[in-house]
Amino acid sequence: MPPAVATDALDAGPGAPGRPGDGRVRRRWPWRTALAAAGGLAMLLAFPGTSLTSLAVLGPAALALAVRGQRARSGAWLGLVLGLTFFVPLLSWSGEYVGAFPWLALAVSQALFLALLGAATAAVSHLRLWPLWTAALWVLDEALRGRLPLGGFPWGRLGFSQTDGPFLSLAAYGGVPLVGFAIALTGALLAAAVLALARAWRAGDGDPAGRGPAVRAAAAAVAGALAVPLLGAVAWLPLPGRSLTEGGPTVTVAVVQGNVPEAGLEFNARRRAVLDNHVQQTLRLAADVAAGEEAQPDLVVWPENSSDIDPLTNEDAARAISRAAGAVGAPILVGAVVDGPGEDISNTGIVWDPDTGPGDTYVKRHPVPLAEYVPARAFFRFFSDKVDLVRRDFAAGDEVGVLEMGGARVGDVICFEVVYDSLVADTVDAGAGLLVVQTNNATFGFTDESAQQVAAAQVRAVEFGRSVALASTSGISAVIAPDGSLVRSSQLFTSAVFVEEIAQRDTATVAQRLGGAPEWLLGALGAGAVLAVAVPALRARRGRR
Repeated sequence: MPPAVATDALDAGPGAPGRPGDGRVRRRWPWRTALAAAGGLAMLLAFPGTSLTSLAVLGPAALALAVRGQRARSGAWLGLVLGLTFFVPLLSWSGEYVGAFPWLALAVSQALFLALLGAATAAVSHLRLWPLWTAALWVLDEALRGRLPLGGFPWGRLGFSQTDGPFLSLAAYGGVPLVGFAIALTGALLAAAVLALARAWRAGDGDPAGRGPAVRAAAAAVAGALAVPLLGAVAWLPLPGRSLTEGGPTVTVAVVQGNVPEAGLEFNARRRAVLDNHVQQTLRLAADVAAGEEAQPDLVVWPENSSDIDPLTNEDAARAISRAAGAVGAPILVGAVVDGPGEDISNTGIVWDPDTGPGDTYVKRHPVPLAEYVPARAFFRFFSDKVDLVRRDFAAGDEVGVLEMGGARVGDVICFEVVYDSLVADTVDAGAGLLVVQTNNATFGFTDESAQQVAAAQVRAVEFGRSVALASTSGISAVIAPDGSLVRSSQLFTSAVFVEEIAQRDTATVAQRLGGAPEWLLGALGAGAVLAVAVPALRARRGRR
């Protein structure tokens, strides 16, 4: 990896970069801002909607170039620009039926973390080996964003853009943090190559003797930028078989997408119709099994909110589910809203046996703030009365969702839980042989939210070497192989049933064995780089005082 380039190719003239009195630097600001905005757009294009996954590296590259040699406050502005350009369109689904304010508030809150990243990246941009520290800062920033505030919101992490390509395999070795680090490191090395080439070009006229070292630095940076994805491509080779049926005893899994009467927030106003849709699709599956057109499933997966009528207290709903389970001759994992504890309700997966009825349950452990529960309701109502659409708060579960059903150990995560590293990791650690994601995307309409969620599930499949069955009320439902490939997928707002034979795996990937260590280590590198700049600066300031 090349040493830091002494002169920033984007700075002009003598003097400290970003010095308030340097008019030439101020004239460069529009270009820096445009470059940061272009980086945000490149990151956006890497995600589902366009899925140009290779463009993800251009986001970190653009930010590294834009903030190079700038002060921290300038870096914060440029990081904010990149963040807004990325998050405002990426999260547009969050305002589909509730208006612009909640959407923009969420997007701005996430963009502020990239403003912090921009400030930190600018601060370390004159250190030796700065591409390494830059990439580590991306990991640290995403770790903070995934935890703060109110449990964080790790949607849109760099690693979740990689549904194919050479970076994806790295998920099996260090999870989503390692994938994000590799993308950011590649981008930072590309930025170093650009800066070195600019230095070589300037040296051609003023200092020909300096051209050789600059060209060599550029070549080294390009070689590094190529080596990282090459390493990812090579990392596929030692991984075990990656098809649905390899790696252990198989079970036949049916995924049912019953659809909803209409998109929007009022989809559950006709909650009996949603339940009936899933019952009817399961009865059709049973008829196809009887006719020999489909294999007999060992277990059936219904999505989140497939029964918003509590089947544990409502006999009519219970009879409907029992009828479906009895007809298909297999237990059904029902996504239900259950009364309790107390005045709260619970987002629950219930194993419904065809003979004995309801059995093991999993309660969602990370309800979504301001969507499934409202902290400080009076405060948030001041900004939007949409918080009152959440009439009763969802309680958080406290047990890992590994459920025994149909001869399988099913690891259940519900909706947004799929993007939280620890919630998926401890499910696999507890013995899940396959992963199930129960979700409801009806409240996001015909947006890219569902595709973004499927992409996160694809990365999880590679990270833990497990197949994933994703069941949605209204799409996109999917069956995902351990190599992250989509074996089956549905369309939005249609009914669909998938029946697939899936292996139960018990092997542990390197990522599973390491747990959160890669994130902690890489985050510590980024924090250490910031401290290496901040501590001497604070001492110097005290000395001047």
